[in-house]
Amino acid sequence: MGTANARTAHLDAATARRGPRNGQAGLYGSKPATMEGRLRELAAAGQLAAAAAQGSAERSVLTGAAYELVWPIVFSRVTRRFERQRGHSLCAAGVGNLADECLDRFHDDVEAVVDDLLAHADRPIRHLEAWVATRVGAATVNAHRRRRGERGALQRPRLPGWLAEGLGHDRWLTTLAVDILVWVGVSGTAGSELWPLESWAQTRAACTGDWPGSDPATVCREVEQVLAVMRGRPHWYASFVERPLGAKQAPVAAMGETAAPLELGEPDDRVESELRSLAAQAVQAIGDRVENGEPAEEVVVEVVRTMFGGVFTGTLDQPPHGACDPLGGVTGALSDRQRLNAIVETALTIIDEPDH
Repeated sequence: MGTANARTAHLDAATARRGPRNGQAGLYGSKPATMEGRLRELAAAGQLAAAAAQGSAERSVLTGAAYELVWPIVFSRVTRRFERQRGHSLCAAGVGNLADECLDRFHDDVEAVVDDLLAHADRPIRHLEAWVATRVGAATVNAHRRRRGERGALQRPRLPGWLAEGLGHDRWLTTLAVDILVWVGVSGTAGSELWPLESWAQTRAACTGDWPGSDPATVCREVEQVLAVMRGRPHWYASFVERPLGAKQAPVAAMGETAAPLELGEPDDRVESELRSLAAQAVQAIGDRVENGEPAEEVVVEVVRTMFGGVFTGTLDQPPHGACDPLGGVTGALSDRQRLNAIVETALTIIDEPDH
């Protein structure tokens, strides 16, 4: 319901009448009062659907008049409520304040209600606004499901029993699984990322109560965990995750951003090269300090944390390691005694080798 992000082709000539993206008054272009009167006259006589049928002479002007009648109802009954739920208080204040992606969702919903009005107003309607208001919810939900179906996504995302079992019926992971199934069916993207990790991190925190541990990197690893279980049913995964995900619009760089050109070779070669370089520097630093008599464990902990525990720069902030920890939790292992002992032992073994 109102979740699609992309602009869509609108009914006939109504698209050309759409007004400025950031202006409320005359949003779809003002229509003469006679056209509004004609719309109401046909609705009251139960003849609106027939008069606005595809190919009819009046369809274009009736569509424009319908947009003008419908959009305030959609905003007050659907858009404002959902923008408040999303935390978009400014967008909820008025159509003129809607951000671009929110405005696109609003246009999609208006189109759905106009389409419903012109298709189903086949009996006398005395109070047109009231009649439209009773159908807004069903019209927008049905249109949303139809758009999802066109992309190949589940129209009503539900958690299959085998998936819940594979995730151990974990409350957060099962919630994330449903969020993934919902996300693949909408057209928008999370900026330049594939998944809306920032948003899901907030959802994770609210679901688990783990606010300090709910960050995009953690959610990214959990997304991969959920996808791994989904891939256990290859045909299901290909149909309801891969196919709709492939139909998404490509991410567009923000104004002022310059996309780095693609290079030949494996996409993670540069990252692996940088990791190897850091590892070599770490071994050298550990060896030098241990030879000077410093305690091996303290040296290993300090060097590893210094070399790998900070914010990555250079190639390490690029895909495929941009969203997750490319080291797989190496720095976190320093707080685990058993794993720390293994790291120290490995480091000392490397240092003792003649050609280290």
